[in-house]
Amino acid sequence: MQKIKSLMARQGLKSPQESMADLSPVENLRIPSKEELRELREQPIDPQAEQEIIDSIEEVYFSNDSFDMVQHELEKLPPELNLQELEEYRDKLKRQQAAELERVTALQTNLQLAAVICTNARRQLSVAKEGFTGASLGLLANQRRRQLLTGLLKSLRTIKTLQRTDVRLSEMLEEEDYPGAIQLCLECQKAASTFKHYSCISELNSKLQDTLEQIEEQLDVALSKTCKHFDVSHYTKVQLAYSLLGKTQTAMDQLHMHFTQAIHNTVFQVVLGYVELCAGNADTKFQKMQYKDLCTHITLDSYIPCLTDLCKALWEVMLSYHRTMQWHEEQDKQETTSTPDGAAAAESDEVLVDRSYVKKKLEHGLTRIWQDVQLKVKAYILGTDMSNFKYDDFIVVLDVISRLMQVGEEFCSSKSEVLQESIKRQSVNYFKNYHRARLEELRMFLENETWELCPVKSNFNIAQLHEFKFMGQCRSPSVSPSRQTVSSGSPAQEELSLFQQYVQEGNPFEMHIEHKEEETEDVLASNGYESDELEKSVYQDYDSDSDVPEELKQDYVDEQTGDVPLKSASRETIRSKKKSDYNLNKTNAPILTNTTLNVIRLVGKYMQMMNILKPIAFDVIHCVSQLFDYYLYAVYTFFGRNDMYESSGLGLISSRLRTTLNRIQESLIDMVRPAGVHGPTEDRKEKVPSPHLSQLVVLTNSGTLYVASTLEQCVDFLSLSPSSPITFGQSTVSTASELRKPIYWIVAAKAIDYEQMLLMMAGVKWDIREIMSQHNVYVDVLLKEFEQFNKRLGDVSRHVRIPLPVSNVLWEHCIRLANRTLVEGYANVKKCSNEGRALMQLDFQQFLMKLEKLTDLRPIPDKEFVETYIKAYYLTENDMEQFIKNHREYSMKQLANLVNVCLGSHINKKARQKLLAAIDDIDRPKR
Repeated sequence: MQKIKSLMARQGLKSPQESMADLSPVENLRIPSKEELRELREQPIDPQAEQEIIDSIEEVYFSNDSFDMVQHELEKLPPELNLQELEEYRDKLKRQQAAELERVTALQTNLQLAAVICTNARRQLSVAKEGFTGASLGLLANQRRRQLLTGLLKSLRTIKTLQRTDVRLSEMLEEEDYPGAIQLCLECQKAASTFKHYSCISELNSKLQDTLEQIEEQLDVALSKTCKHFDVSHYTKVQLAYSLLGKTQTAMDQLHMHFTQAIHNTVFQVVLGYVELCAGNADTKFQKMQYKDLCTHITLDSYIPCLTDLCKALWEVMLSYHRTMQWHEEQDKQETTSTPDGAAAAESDEVLVDRSYVKKKLEHGLTRIWQDVQLKVKAYILGTDMSNFKYDDFIVVLDVISRLMQVGEEFCSSKSEVLQESIKRQSVNYFKNYHRARLEELRMFLENETWELCPVKSNFNIAQLHEFKFMGQCRSPSVSPSRQTVSSGSPAQEELSLFQQYVQEGNPFEMHIEHKEEETEDVLASNGYESDELEKSVYQDYDSDSDVPEELKQDYVDEQTGDVPLKSASRETIRSKKKSDYNLNKTNAPILTNTTLNVIRLVGKYMQMMNILKPIAFDVIHCVSQLFDYYLYAVYTFFGRNDMYESSGLGLISSRLRTTLNRIQESLIDMVRPAGVHGPTEDRKEKVPSPHLSQLVVLTNSGTLYVASTLEQCVDFLSLSPSSPITFGQSTVSTASELRKPIYWIVAAKAIDYEQMLLMMAGVKWDIREIMSQHNVYVDVLLKEFEQFNKRLGDVSRHVRIPLPVSNVLWEHCIRLANRTLVEGYANVKKCSNEGRALMQLDFQQFLMKLEKLTDLRPIPDKEFVETYIKAYYLTENDMEQFIKNHREYSMKQLANLVNVCLGSHINKKARQKLLAAIDDIDRPKR
């Protein structure tokens, strides 16, 4: 284009703009004829050749208008001119000029034609303007005005509607449709922003903002209501409303604040109600008190009902929180399940952050809320001194707190250290006073005990006592009976938690009232042995012979031929058979005294307390051990302490038993102190005076063995504890059986007349000169005493079961005392020959032979004691000295008799003095 403009300027041609400017008005413009235009179009043109010619023109020709082409061409001429070359070069330039000029001419023609077309168009537009524009624009202006007025009317109607939304908002708030109210309010705010150019809208925006704040306040109140009574639909509306406001995290913070406030208000109102009720007046000073101070005004009568209501109210708060967490977990599951994978990936970060915040806040709130509950209950527990509570009332308190701790464990897996510590403090304080009173009560029972048989049923066991009922339930008292039913009904079914059981209705703290054990005990037998019903069945129910074997219905049975009987057995036969079975049941009844039964009940109470309250279990075990210790010491003091056998060398008290008794005496027994001597006051508080045997108990009566029978309950009772869930007083229990020997020694000493035997032995002549074939009479008398003893044992066993260990101990004592009496009788002999020694052996062998038929006890106790002493009569002087050193079980008198009687005629005085001195040396350490 630049090349064309340059050529046109050099050729004196004008540009199209200049040509248009030079044109006179349309009427002076000459329009080319059709022939001229046709000629221009019909001229043959080779575009490629023409373009090649134009391209061959040097660029310098188009540089600027002041370019001198002639000078340029002259300068290009060589020094030596060639005419032919000049002509050729001239022709070339002409061709270039002609080609470029032709293009310029064509362009000029086209421009002139365009100018004509534009002129005609202008003329036509001018005509159209004059004919149509004025009317059309008027119509368009009116239409535009109409449209503006219509939009204005619509806007005014919208503004009017916005100003009337407060009525609908009030209705929705009354209906608790918080999401709808917030949605409407937000839509109104969005719509109002569209018309913010109106002056009335600013006032409307302010009104909407106030309304939104009012909705938030009511929403906060609605949120607080869920802390006590959770409702799914109500909570769903509240959460949706907060979500629309974009304040999900704020709602969670407010919710935890409301839960904390709900706990405080709930416990305060419950305790205040009971305090005012017990005060009996309308004094308002209680309402101004702190909760901790208010708890100190609870009376003993209202303590348990108030504690129960307190736990019920707190349970409702924790249940609401539990259901709140469940609601959020279900919402998360639903959103995760219903959202596609692609949509879940595109979920906004804000939603994810809110969800994570809510989850962490709820998990953290579990511990915080339970801690608040513990602190409130702790203040209530420690606000009252429970040391004077009745046992059953205190057990109820422990049961309620134990159940509350179970709630805490299910609520947030807490060990409830705060509650455990507070209830432990109260329990230790209560248990000290309670245990002290029970020891005094035990002393009173022991001092009034006649040690006679307490009639109980033959099938009696400790589980039948009211105090041991909790053991048969196979559960902790803190587990509700409904849970027990579920688990026992279907072992494979998973045990339901408290929150699952009572999610809809009910309360776990109502169970201790509804399921309180009210059964009466049925352990005592009437008429000393069995229940009236059983006795009636023995003596009156013989008409029914359905349970009698066929052989018993016969008059007789021929065992040789098996002949068929002629008629059925008589009623007397059946009655005799049933009566014998009844007597057998009587002998199988446990051996108990009133004191034993009382101690068993105490142990049951202690075990129940220990089962409920694990933190003081070891304290309870120690107290139970003290019960055993005191009982053991009393039995020993009453029946086992005797200076006669302690100096007899029988070894009836083992070193372990003696150690146990010494320990009990030092730690538990308050010994009588000399005048003016006082021990530490605190130390004496923990001790109990030694009991005294009732004057109604006569131990000198040799014709009865009731003491032997009833005292066996000591060992039987103490052996019950290993079968219990926890073993009590291992030291005492393990040594209790060792009391048998010292206790039953008294019975054995009174059962046989050993003094009579000594007198009869003193009348026997032992310095005989011929060997006798007949034993002495004292042996028959002694054996008759043993036969009488065996008969008395049989008589007693028909009424009271005598355990085999007791029977063995009694036989052992009697035989041991008899053998030692024989040795003592032999030691009283003044003169004795070899034939007399043979008679001693004959008497003893006769005694052993007959005795072995009366008892199954093997080996015979102290058999070697007698045989060794008799054989010592045959020892020489040297052997006797060694015998004295090796056999210290014999008394000084018995050893001296061997020296004086056996060796008296065979040794000199000096040798005798030497042996007696050796005996004295052995006896000296004992003194």
